[in-house]
Amino acid sequence: MRFTSLLSLVVGGVALVLVGAAPAAAQATRTWVSGVGDDANPCSRTAPCKTFAGAISKTAAGGVINTLDPGGYGAVTITKSISIVSDLSHGGILSSSTSGIVINAGVTDEVFLRGIAIDGGGSGGTFGVRFLAGRALTMQDCTIRNVKQGGTGVAVEIALSTGDSSTVIRNCTITGNSIGVRIKPTGTAVARVLIDGTLVERNLGGGISAIGAGAQVRLSNSVIHSNSPGLSVSGGGTIGSFGNNVISVNGPNGAPTSTIPLQ
Repeated sequence: MRFTSLLSLVVGGVALVLVGAAPAAAQATRTWVSGVGDDANPCSRTAPCKTFAGAISKTAAGGVINTLDPGGYGAVTITKSISIVSDLSHGGILSSSTSGIVINAGVTDEVFLRGIAIDGGGSGGTFGVRFLAGRALTMQDCTIRNVKQGGTGVAVEIALSTGDSSTVIRNCTITGNSIGVRIKPTGTAVARVLIDGTLVERNLGGGISAIGAGAQVRLSNSVIHSNSPGLSVSGGGTIGSFGNNVISVNGPNGAPTSTIPLQ
């Protein structure tokens, strides 16, 4: 009897240790944020989080963060494959004193952003979206405006230092920033960028710039208007136009380094 009781205590103690060692909560493949959410929540659809930063820590690599309603969801740093999707309304980020979204992910990680609206607050914001590391970035139906901190704020900067990356900017509006889109990989990095169906306008420090031999830009079906200048290249960077773009009323317009026939 004493042996049986002792064995029960030992088994019970081991079970308690194992329970205590279990993770508090597993990461979900799909999470949700709401303007009336709380980051203490599990980020489920019925108990959403408040911010992108709160949700990303509870979302598994390769997962999706969805917005439930319009709201200010705060700046976020992305270090893994993730999708942030706002289909019904723009998920807002006010980046008046910081960068809106920083992507500093692994060499095989891919990031997808859709329906995100980033506002620098008129005179603030260092970067709207800054891509520092990762394999691929896709931005679709996004708006970035008023990123102007110190007259050097950049709406979208692609500044990788290693690897071969792909970026697609599609159906976006990039307006009223100090600098619109700046592609400036360093070292041996290659940044292959497609800008398609996008409005780039009133960016007084330049519309689209390709800096360095690793900056390889393709421009399709886009409007580059009222920037200073419109297009610029340096250090061996290239901007190839498919010939279906509008480049007008910039100071100066600048010119693509090549024209690519439509096929």
